[in-house]
Amino acid sequence: MKKILFLTGDFAEDYETMVPFQMLQMVGFEVHAVCPGKKKGQTVKTAIHDFEGDQTYTEKPGHNFQLTYSFDDVNPADYDGLAIAGGRAPEYLRLNEKVINIVQYFMQHNKPVAAICHAPQILAAAGVLKGRKLTAYPAVGPEVTLAGGLFQSAQPNEAVVDGNLVTSPAWPGHPAFVAAFIKLLGVKIEL
Repeated sequence: MKKILFLTGDFAEDYETMVPFQMLQMVGFEVHAVCPGKKKGQTVKTAIHDFEGDQTYTEKPGHNFQLTYSFDDVNPADYDGLAIAGGRAPEYLRLNEKVINIVQYFMQHNKPVAAICHAPQILAAAGVLKGRKLTAYPAVGPEVTLAGGLFQSAQPNEAVVDGNLVTSPAWPGHPAFVAAFIKLLGVKIEL
């Protein structure tokens, strides 16, 4: 069974935490959901982001999401892929040295990495975007560019793949985003 490391945190986007986590489990992956400073069984608070006609998204309380593994026990070599939830969590998760080291490990070893919405903020902080094509929530585009990435404008329901990296602007892209990540992991789903 392939193992996925799933990075989330307090006030990560609810759908971007719950849906990929469940979809990856549904197809048979063992998914270790972790957050720095938290242990297996503890929870993170999520936030629901919606577009209601304002200049940016609105934010409402989401669910409490239970972590399935302790962050301090993570060894990146034990995993086949890394998925990172978006929302507000990436803005502070990128300040954690072990998070940065984990991302660098996956990118240096060409293991599949999936980052949605604001998650590319962590990739930018890790210094792994130079020359890479990717998308993100549009407000993260300048950070991607400043980090040497080649920001791709994409519709919310699309995903962009560049080598081992798959990205999407927001949760409407889950079908394309998760399907591309599963394909990078070498799994073919037949119906």
